[in-house]
Amino acid sequence: MSNKESRLVYSTETGRVKHKNEPKPQLQADGIIRIRRETKGRKGKGVTTISGFDLDADQLKGLAKQLKKTCSTGGTVKDGIIEIQGDHRDLLQQQLDKMGYTVKLAGG
Repeated sequence: MSNKESRLVYSTETGRVKHKNEPKPQLQADGIIRIRRETKGRKGKGVTTISGFDLDADQLKGLAKQLKKTCSTGGTVKDGIIEIQGDHRDLLQQQLDKMGYTVKLAGG
């Protein structure tokens, strides 16, 4: 194998190496919106995550803003997933049902 065919994946100096020309993996949207509660990596703080939307970034931010206002709390959009602070699964399920989405509560 020549150097042109080789590509560095991990380096002990910098860790995992990301290549600029690699596309980010796209989230598969199957038409079902999944709502789950997560605490991992958040120092025990609960966050409700909503995934499965087939919307562009601007529409997703607008929807997140509307859902945050409904729950009267903060949140963000990261990698196509809406994160709402606190446990608001039931309220978000009702709101998304009213908007016409197919909603499923996922996880424990």
